Amino acid sequence: STSMMNSFVDTGRDRTPVLLAYDGSAAAGNAIRRAGSQFAPGQEAVVVCVWRAVDVGFMPVGARRFRPAAACEVRVVAEETAAHGAELARQVGFDARPRAVEASPAWRGLLHAAVDHGCDLIVIGTRRRGLLPGLSGRNAAATIANFDKSVLVVRDRRHG
Repeated sequence: STSMMNSFVDTGRDRTPVLLAYDGSAAAGNAIRRAGSQFAPGQEAVVVCVWRAVDVGFMPVGARRFRPAAACEVRVVAEETAAHGAELARQVGFDARPRAVEASPAWRGLLHAAVDHGCDLIVIGTRRRGLLPGLSGRNAAATIANFDKSVLVVRDRRHG
């Protein structure tokens, strides 16, 4: 709800980066747009695409073809996906930088990135049923359970 999201609006005190989980899905893009409306322009953000070889854990931007078993190719496409998410974040006022993080499960990559970048908040988008492909079920619950700060889950209303 908006009232819950308003508690995260930057007040100018202790501005720490926000971690925006981005896997290339519409739900993740929606979460970035919704989060952007809740923070002051210029809020620092780290847009993280978590990847792994074979079962890559994200949706490539555009019609990009690559070999899922080739880690070097997956990393490049994950970096492109994170860069796309960072551009979406900049369009809604974030001072965003992309990061592709190799990890399995995905929640572990989000937690490590949040700690590495000093983030106090992780933002994750959801669809109508379940969470993002790379953050489904146990991974999202594990992110919430293991991150000692806040996790904001944003429902994509277009899907339910």
